[in-house]
Amino acid sequence: MSKCDVCFRNCDIPEGGTGWCHARGNRYGGIVPVNYGIVTGLALDPIEKKPLNRFYPGSKILSVGSFGCNLNCPFCQNYEIARAFSSGEDSEGCKDRGKAAGFKNDPEILYRDDDGLHRLNTRSVSPEELAGMALELKDRGNIGVAYTYNEPLVGYEYLIDCAGLVRKNGMKNVLVSNGCVSRDVAEKVIGAVDAANIDLKCFTEKGYANLLGGDITFTKNFIESAAGRIHLEITTLIVPGLNDSEEEIRREAEWIAGLKGGEGVNVPLHLSRFFPRHKMADAEATDVGMVYRFAEIAREYLKFVYTGNC
Repeated sequence: MSKCDVCFRNCDIPEGGTGWCHARGNRYGGIVPVNYGIVTGLALDPIEKKPLNRFYPGSKILSVGSFGCNLNCPFCQNYEIARAFSSGEDSEGCKDRGKAAGFKNDPEILYRDDDGLHRLNTRSVSPEELAGMALELKDRGNIGVAYTYNEPLVGYEYLIDCAGLVRKNGMKNVLVSNGCVSRDVAEKVIGAVDAANIDLKCFTEKGYANLLGGDITFTKNFIESAAGRIHLEITTLIVPGLNDSEEEIRREAEWIAGLKGGEGVNVPLHLSRFFPRHKMADAEATDVGMVYRFAEIAREYLKFVYTGNC
């Protein structure tokens, strides 16, 4: 049995098993990212889609995602990859972080829904290959690589290995994450990236613990550590029954504004409209007027507030 210390869950994982996130396993005498180099999504996106509105606006970025997540959001927009798992065969890339074993295996990655099990389309991409792809796309407006789609920090080793090569090519690294990881992982990743959009799901301990299965303290710690060191933007999806109160959005905006002794007033906040999805497929979409009203409240504290999905 080995303990994973990447996030608040601190999973005890038996040899050959995987943790709650499905992305980390006990292999080769320790905890390794079993999703290392397994790509479920790869696209050249506008930077604003991350969303990052004040980091090289108008540019594009090569976006890459794998599988696995350490939260259990009932409104997840990417649950197929967030809760996906390996059928048993690991990517050889997870051994020694891909250096020794190469990328020969294409393991079967599955997800489950009401209709049963389904296989995801995947491909194995080494850090060298990903950095090369990013460079080849430079003439199409690409500025680097964004680690996104699933929760990239449950396989942070791949991010760090890729980021170093991307930087050597003079390009940028962007993180899109829930930020719900240990201080040690946060420090490693913040030092490897140039910008991040952190998803602050709500602004109550109860909401994180009861509905998301997470710990808001970890996300807040990540944001506090990143503020002033990299370009930082924050996203909050306004979900009915989770965070749809004026009081909560006011407290969140005030907290963001107070980061780094008041420099947080310059941190952009994205307030997005929820649409029915996953376990909340029968819920009502967030009222557009509510999103706009919350944005006006946030603007009492912050200089840059954007609305999305409206």
